[in-house]
Amino acid sequence: MESNNLNFSFSDLISGYVDSYDQTQKVIELSTSDGRKYSAELTGNTYAKQTQNLNEDWQDRGGKLNELLVPGQLVFLYGTFFPEEKTRFEVNYIIFSGETKNDHRYSEPNWWINQIDSIAAKYIKWQFNYPTEEIDYKNYRTIINLSGDKKEGDYLQETDTISRMVFGMASAYMLTGKDEYLEAAEKGTEYLREKMRFVDTDTGMIYWYHGQKVSTSGQEQKLIVSEFGDDYDSIPAYEQIYALAGPTQTYRLTGDPRILDDAEKTINLFDTYYRDKEKGGYYSHIHAITLDPHHESLGRNKAKKNWNSVGDHAPAYLINLWLATKESRYLDMLEDTFDTISNRFPDYENSPFVQEKFFDDWSKDQEWGWQQNRAVVGHNLKIAWNLMRFQAIKPKDGYKDLAEKIAGLMPKVGYDNQRFGWYDVVERELKADQKFHRYAWHDRKAWWQQEQGILAYLILQGHNPENKEYKKYADESATFYNAFFLDQNDGAIYFNVLANGVPYLLGNERFKGSHSMSAYHSTELCFLSTVYIDLMIKKRPLDLFFNPLPNGFKNRVLHVSPDMLPKGSIEITACEIDGIDYTNFDAKELSVTLPESHDRIKVKVTVTPN
Repeated sequence: MESNNLNFSFSDLISGYVDSYDQTQKVIELSTSDGRKYSAELTGNTYAKQTQNLNEDWQDRGGKLNELLVPGQLVFLYGTFFPEEKTRFEVNYIIFSGETKNDHRYSEPNWWINQIDSIAAKYIKWQFNYPTEEIDYKNYRTIINLSGDKKEGDYLQETDTISRMVFGMASAYMLTGKDEYLEAAEKGTEYLREKMRFVDTDTGMIYWYHGQKVSTSGQEQKLIVSEFGDDYDSIPAYEQIYALAGPTQTYRLTGDPRILDDAEKTINLFDTYYRDKEKGGYYSHIHAITLDPHHESLGRNKAKKNWNSVGDHAPAYLINLWLATKESRYLDMLEDTFDTISNRFPDYENSPFVQEKFFDDWSKDQEWGWQQNRAVVGHNLKIAWNLMRFQAIKPKDGYKDLAEKIAGLMPKVGYDNQRFGWYDVVERELKADQKFHRYAWHDRKAWWQQEQGILAYLILQGHNPENKEYKKYADESATFYNAFFLDQNDGAIYFNVLANGVPYLLGNERFKGSHSMSAYHSTELCFLSTVYIDLMIKKRPLDLFFNPLPNGFKNRVLHVSPDMLPKGSIEITACEIDGIDYTNFDAKELSVTLPESHDRIKVKVTVTPN
């Protein structure tokens, strides 16, 4: 008797493009992303909906099937396979991505702005019970459950998750101008400075605690070293990196010179103790007392370098710090990190994925912990979109070539061509008899990995509008995310969904707040999607909001470019200060010379594509 026969019914998702629809027989002919063909039969119970944004009502489309099921229409079909004499696929429900085949809802005006508004509102409600109570970070919890509830009793406040939430609040303010998000960003930044910042009075350098434990009596215990398993008993580079993410985004709004000083002194820490001045790059961990990356007690993290210690500087804080200041120090550091990525990470003679972990001499570390010789799909994609951001400011063939190479490879090895969406961790190399790169643990799809895929192809599409493949994968990635990751019941974004889009709600992956999740990746996605769709793809004006402190920014110059965009691609077309038209701005240089003032002012700037 043969084994492994698919002779049982099972439910799954088919995503693709309508080839035809027989209204009489109720049969959809469909092609997947990679061109495979399916016939899907509607039943008497099949229902249909339109993708809905957070805070939107159910969008029923059951009565519009004949006009929506046209050739080329992108659809999600969830149904059941029956392996009978002829395998049949019967559809339980349909999700449409837009009203027409060329119009996906994720590219509508204000789609991502409304989404970031909803996510930010949920997090300040969950964490602080705002607006019923004031925003107070002493009530912040790292762990919040699916519906936003928090456990009472002793708790941990992690520096990075607070910083990531602050990033989300600052980004939400820049797009909406809502004062509560500015308040949450500034109070969170102040809390980090007061509770989580350590100033070395001997050197003047700053480093950040892993976090603090708070007892029911209110006693606070500072945690110098990381308590996360991968980094236990050390000071990992990525925790120092992400401690700057929220404050730096807040600095873009306010120009608070204390934030800039903190960033400068933390970068001094990176330069002094993490940077390998001989062989290049940044070490991933240092010892808590000696600050030595070569200390024996670091164990498997002794004298190591990885994607996070080199690549995360740019998206977490460094690009935003340069956008706010235009200081050459940050541009030079960005160039150094991107050169290191381009020169050290490709390993295409052996794998379609970059190498992510290294020994001191840049030889490959393929035996570390859980990673072994495995690839994080999202890290490959993250390299692509961040290279393209920097390419807009300092073009190099190597940056563009690597970004485009990654974009060409990933759909074949890290993408779900059956259902859309990006996988998590896979084996970097195939064995002799294998066709598919094996999943390290599962085929689930994490929210942050979807962000990487969406932004990779949106940003590449923005830079290369004639490339239809970039548009295709941007459309597929963004429509899958908006169809399945938005929690319409409790709000914000699911951590993981199964391959078929059904939410995965077990263990730590059922939380809305954890060591891994805060209001960061989901809001970063909203922010950058808005920027690239509006300014580079759809060519729509975009309003941005700032709230500078009196004489906060150097020479009172507010830089307003929302991201590293090609020079001359956008310009300022209008500016208001406290609701009154203001004309002292340099349209092409994307800067506003602020008036002398003893009070804070609210600045609204309209940037328009050329």
